[in-house]
Amino acid sequence: MKPTLFVLAAGMGSRYGGLKQLDGLGPNGETIMDYSIFDAIRGGFGKLVFVIRKDFEKDFREKIISKYENHIPVEVVFQDIHNLPEGFTCPQERVKPWGTNHAVLMGKDVIKEPFAVINADDFYGRDSFAVIGKYLSELPEGSKNDYCMVGFRVGNTLSESGSVARGICSTNEAGHLTTVVERTEIMRVDGPVCYKDEKGDWVAVDDNTPVSMNMWGFTPDYFKYSEDYFVEFLNANITNIKAEYFIPLMVNKLINEGTATVKVLDTTSKWFGVTYAADRQSVVDKIQALVDAGEYPAKLF
Repeated sequence: MKPTLFVLAAGMGSRYGGLKQLDGLGPNGETIMDYSIFDAIRGGFGKLVFVIRKDFEKDFREKIISKYENHIPVEVVFQDIHNLPEGFTCPQERVKPWGTNHAVLMGKDVIKEPFAVINADDFYGRDSFAVIGKYLSELPEGSKNDYCMVGFRVGNTLSESGSVARGICSTNEAGHLTTVVERTEIMRVDGPVCYKDEKGDWVAVDDNTPVSMNMWGFTPDYFKYSEDYFVEFLNANITNIKAEYFIPLMVNKLINEGTATVKVLDTTSKWFGVTYAADRQSVVDKIQALVDAGEYPAKLF
């Protein structure tokens, strides 16, 4: 069974106002997301599911989905802050979404096969989709509790315009994830890649240290765990209007209690994205270089 690609796109309108961040960066106006979809199709994915906000559905279908429909089956689901388990009511003053794992939960009725989760606005690269597509498509039918994560090499995920935040990963001898520690300031300091620790000191790490870029692989049993834990999360956080139910929160719980394993998959792909406004031209240049090298056609869809 071919895996599904689940694209987290519900934050788009709120972060940038409308769909402005679907900025044309490729030679024919391609968006970063177009490259992800193209790479996923050639990586063996068989279906796309987008999670978006209902208020920009019309715009999204016209500008985005219409491009892909003749290439791969597409479904759309919606994230809404009022979509909560029975017995919970969203606080009136809350405007922030409930986080990435709440967004993932929105796919539970349409995804019945192994699936990968990605951000809409990160350029992940061809190799990363090939690696995760292979892992998910080779899982035995009915597999449970056998998840994966693409571990980008930290040296391949930096911005030339400033520091970045990344989840630095530790693994065991079997290559399974043991911890993800969010480091909010990572950059090169006099050569080596360093992160700023709790004391404000710079700590050097190897360029090949794996980091999470929110590219996860799950089987459908993940939805049930997420539903159950969301109730616990809300019991503890319903009045905290800034609390978010993030994917690593769920993953850490499952690996710490021994319920699931998460294989960290190495990739040679270089991540890039528009973290800072100053990054835009650099991204345009990098995409053009990949097109010139024959990695992508000049026109994708």
